[in-house]
Amino acid sequence: MRVRYNFLFAIMALAIASLGCSALSVLPGNGPVLEDDFEGGSTWGTGTDTSSSIEYADGGLQMQIFTDNYFVWSTPNTESYENIHIEVTVKNNDTHPTTAFGILCHQQTVSDSFYYLAVTPAGEYAIAKAALAQSDVFLTNDDQWAASDLIAQNAASYRVGADCGTGTLTLYVDGQQIASVSDTSYTAGSVGLLTWSGEEVSSANVTFDDFVVTKLQQ
Repeated sequence: MRVRYNFLFAIMALAIASLGCSALSVLPGNGPVLEDDFEGGSTWGTGTDTSSSIEYADGGLQMQIFTDNYFVWSTPNTESYENIHIEVTVKNNDTHPTTAFGILCHQQTVSDSFYYLAVTPAGEYAIAKAALAQSDVFLTNDDQWAASDLIAQNAASYRVGADCGTGTLTLYVDGQQIASVSDTSYTAGSVGLLTWSGEEVSSANVTFDDFVVTKLQQ
């Protein structure tokens, strides 16, 4: 899973009226600035075709892929966030161990440019930078996937976390820090969730739940 040969930009236009009936909450004050339990919501980008599916299902946001080496993501809105911590629970629906899933942040407006922090049920991870019309660059482990004993293999679920600061990106799994890197290409942008199928595996299936975004302590 080195190069993303295909991708689906799954984002929907957010109407003000949709906020009133969605489980997504944009919150003021010092607590979470954004959270979603995906119960009856409609703000995340969804859609199904022959290559992939992103749909609300069983109280979560389910991402399925039906082809190999395919990358999909979805975002809840087009707001720009900076200096944030993101967490989400990822349920492993008996997906292949090479399936990657995780968090996207600092996405640039109308552009395939962002950071993503991903893990696999095989215990591998990467913190990467995507730039428009360029191959992705893994900022960890000399531009390669890396293995960590801190990531449980083939667990039923994972709590994935990410710090997306001004120049620093940190990946967490189940409350433990896995890796941290420095990069200043993007310092703010929108957030999202992602899934990526393996190079020789034509399927992937995970469900996201309990998504929350908070401000990093300065």
